[in-house]
Amino acid sequence: MTAQPPTRHIPADVVNLEDYARHAQACLPEATWAYLSGGAADELTLRANRQAWSDWQLHPRVLKPLQGAHLRTTLLGRPVAHPILLAPVAAHQLAHPDGEIGVAYAAAAQAAGLILSTQASTRLEAVSHAYLAEPDHGPLWMQLYLQADRGATLALVQRAETAGYEALVVTVDAPTHGARDRERRAQFQMPTGMQVNLDTPPLRANADVDAGWQSVLAQAPTWSDIAWLQTQTRLPILLKGVLHEDDARQAQQLGIQGLIVSNHGGRTLDTAVSTAWALPRIADAVGGDVCLLVDGGIRRGTDVLKALTLGAQAVLIGRPYVYALATAGALGVAHVLRLLQDELAIAMVLCGCATVADIHRGLLARP
Repeated sequence: MTAQPPTRHIPADVVNLEDYARHAQACLPEATWAYLSGGAADELTLRANRQAWSDWQLHPRVLKPLQGAHLRTTLLGRPVAHPILLAPVAAHQLAHPDGEIGVAYAAAAQAAGLILSTQASTRLEAVSHAYLAEPDHGPLWMQLYLQADRGATLALVQRAETAGYEALVVTVDAPTHGARDRERRAQFQMPTGMQVNLDTPPLRANADVDAGWQSVLAQAPTWSDIAWLQTQTRLPILLKGVLHEDDARQAQQLGIQGLIVSNHGGRTLDTAVSTAWALPRIADAVGGDVCLLVDGGIRRGTDVLKALTLGAQAVLIGRPYVYALATAGALGVAHVLRLLQDELAIAMVLCGCATVADIHRGLLARP
């Protein structure tokens, strides 16, 4: 199956984020769909991420003053229009020819934070140029896989600094690829030249390829590499992929500015805990001293509200905006962001919260 011609309109039957998934599946090649939508092994964590948000119930308050309601908040001391960011996802041009440039325009137009993947299919300088051209843009962060050669890592960091990125997001939960059965059955192969910001592939071994396994894992990043990176950049550093309280505490002791509670969208370790389960435990472990974000399975404004209630300052979405990109290009991405903002505003008002500062854990009933 070949990809259908990309559309430039939003289908009439799309009214929420999940609606984009079936349209994306219909217009993408089977192998590409398997890569974008699949998870590791039996995909238990992939499904658990979504279910865990649904399991929490809201316990709303009524008759609260709601005048002047808004979604504004702060991240790393920076004012932002709303607490929704786009997660780093590799190779957007797999989904649509406009790729990361279309996503950048959409995110900037919706004042949404954007985290660009190291494995982007567009040079990081071109993405920042497109994104920063919008005066009301949100935060622009660069996701980083630490490379075997520290010189290569440092070159990426310096490029990001020069291009105007405001923070580094270091992915720490993927020293190896997960066993992605669905992707392997579909025989997906990343097209040659698709990842343009790296001279060599990221430092991650593949568990089903024995050659070089031990040598690659011997170079897998450790806490000492994070400490080294702190000495090499003026940018704040966030660690993405933290699920355990002890790791959160260690990052806090090291002076890391932010943590993203994530299990890589269920794409690495199957049966890992859901992010909605891990989030409140990590929030309790680090208190309010670390900027805390979460991703994984967020599909509704009520999910965003629950995440903020459980201690996150903002959320990331990944697959939904890629599905929207595949369906309707940049317009689809902007639509996803608008839908999620609108749903969050509705949920907040119906729970008696005029602002993000009004959100508290008492609004949740434990599953």
